Amino acid sequence: MPQEDVLRITTAILIGWIAIIVIWERVAPYRKGLSLFREGFWVDLVWYTLIQSYVLKILIFDYIIAPLQTRFDWSDWQFVRDWPIWVQVLFFLFTHDLYIYLFHRWQHANPWLWRTHEAHHSNKEVDFLAGSRSHVLEIIINQTIEFAPILLLGADPAVVPIKALLDAMFGMFIHANIRVNLGPLKYIINTPNLHLWHHANYREVFHANFSTKFSFFDYLFGTVYDPGHAPGDKPENWGLYYDFPKDYFLQHAFSVRRFDERALLRYRWFSRYYYLRPNLLRWLSRRKSNSQPSQERVDTYPAD
Repeated sequence: MPQEDVLRITTAILIGWIAIIVIWERVAPYRKGLSLFREGFWVDLVWYTLIQSYVLKILIFDYIIAPLQTRFDWSDWQFVRDWPIWVQVLFFLFTHDLYIYLFHRWQHANPWLWRTHEAHHSNKEVDFLAGSRSHVLEIIINQTIEFAPILLLGADPAVVPIKALLDAMFGMFIHANIRVNLGPLKYIINTPNLHLWHHANYREVFHANFSTKFSFFDYLFGTVYDPGHAPGDKPENWGLYYDFPKDYFLQHAFSVRRFDERALLRYRWFSRYYYLRPNLLRWLSRRKSNSQPSQERVDTYPAD
């Protein structure tokens, strides 16, 4: 199948999956009352999902993986070339998920690596889009290690969009605000029940539930935490135990040097930047309301 057709099909599946997850969150929510446009929604959608993903895709594929392909001879390493595509997908799905489990566990254990991961835990309202919030460095490391072997080991080109689709679908699923029971499959496939606990602000789960796709890694290595009930529903029961910036650029700056976001408001330049987006949204809202024709009251009288 031509690569263009693979891209069209995977894109269509992804759009359909997003629609399913959004409806699912409204019909069977894990936490009731969470709004679709919750706090941080636009930061996660615009900055992390759209802008950051687009820029880092170019960086990773064109400026990291492509030079590795051209400067070195990988022909002796391309042992997956003749495998069926479905076997290639399963192989890279399994090996990368094992890597993610181990690296994710290391991020929670190492104070420096934690700074590349804390943004991912900063949402107090976790939903299907919250999984997109990841530090630039974390994405560069994980996606380079994910996609470089696929291309360097001679996999079929279709494996890249298929693997990316599965990543996105699983990422939205395990972060989705949905109540689901997979029965015995929960010991193999990761679920929101386990991963939402991982995003809860409890000491018991800081070093637990590291799996992304295959929960059996947590069961195998003894890091699963499944108490059989949901976390508390208060803001302090979710996210980080310390204050974290709400702005995309400040979230990255915070990983380098700690600061009090509110204390910086005493600087005029920072205050203007900090309130630029909300002021712009308010201005657009006023423009929209002013552009709508006012509805005058019309009295009707019965005909004589």
